Amino acid sequence: MIASETLDLPVGTSRTATPARGLAATPEDKAMLRAAADLTRDISVARAGIYWPDMLASALLGYAALAAAILSTSALVSVIAGAVAAVALYRALLFIHELTHIHRTALPGFRAGWNLLVGIPLLTPSFMYEGVHTLHHAKTRYGTAEDPEYLPLALMKPWTLPVFLVSAILLPVGLLIRSALLVPLGVIVPPLRKLVWERASALAINPQFRRRAPEGEFARLVFWQELGASAWAIFLVTWSAFHGWRPLAIGLAVVSATAVLNQVRTLVAHLWENDGEVMTVTGQYLDSVNVPPPAMLTAIWAPVGLRYHALHHLLPSMPYHSLAEAHRRLRAHLGAGSTYDGANYPGLMPMIARLVKSSMGAR
Repeated sequence: MIASETLDLPVGTSRTATPARGLAATPEDKAMLRAAADLTRDISVARAGIYWPDMLASALLGYAALAAAILSTSALVSVIAGAVAAVALYRALLFIHELTHIHRTALPGFRAGWNLLVGIPLLTPSFMYEGVHTLHHAKTRYGTAEDPEYLPLALMKPWTLPVFLVSAILLPVGLLIRSALLVPLGVIVPPLRKLVWERASALAINPQFRRRAPEGEFARLVFWQELGASAWAIFLVTWSAFHGWRPLAIGLAVVSATAVLNQVRTLVAHLWENDGEVMTVTGQYLDSVNVPPPAMLTAIWAPVGLRYHALHHLLPSMPYHSLAEAHRRLRAHLGAGSTYDGANYPGLMPMIARLVKSSMGAR
């Protein structure tokens, strides 16, 4: 998911409500919703003993591999180390998704620690997702024009998908420009500050989304996170200007790779078949995707529980380390052929093929 203005809606593609059809007309499966709540109460607590080691190990491996890519004189070693860095930092970055759902008191210090170790160094502090992602889970917003994380990709023109992927390559450069230049300028040019906040301060894919100004305690968190990200970005540019651009270029390339990997995952997070209609929770679940075991390599391209993305829409506050057990319990309780089974898919490539085929036939 990236903040992007490159994907505007094609002519003829509506985001306004239309007569209910398809998944938008799905009635609630109350038995599934009740089972999801009742069967998982005992595994709903986020465990610091899992979150901290996982995040720290991912960040440590990512930065060590990034250092190896920068310092190596071998192109092959740099490429391999860069690939390892991209995958490890991708996992570390995706803890931003957990931060939007866990209660602020659930993991003392984790939000601050993640921002200091991952969010600010990679110019993606948690405010860029907090207060945004929860709108995607709002029952009356999901799949509508007010959802920052939804586009009817399956109903849009075929060229939309490659543009969607290619735009991710430019994300790290955009983040660097934002923090090193636009945010500092916004301090003395209020209209620019307003524009940057509304249009370039959220990890969103819906170009119609405009972010509201932060308030209260959240505004104070934004200030300190913005200050840290801007100071770091200015340091990176200044140091590179005097000592050489190679380390920064390699770092940007690694972050580009993580952004592309995330964008590929985003393509199969949903079926992307809703065209602006309000959906039931069951409809939202069936428009979302689980890729559970035995799917290969899913833990790499959909880490930190995101292989269970449909289940996450049933249980948004369930910690990522409990999703596999929740999935096992629900499948055993509800059985094959149930509504719950309807959001389980075999792998990445079949889902991408489905999306491409659907967009080929888009109106």
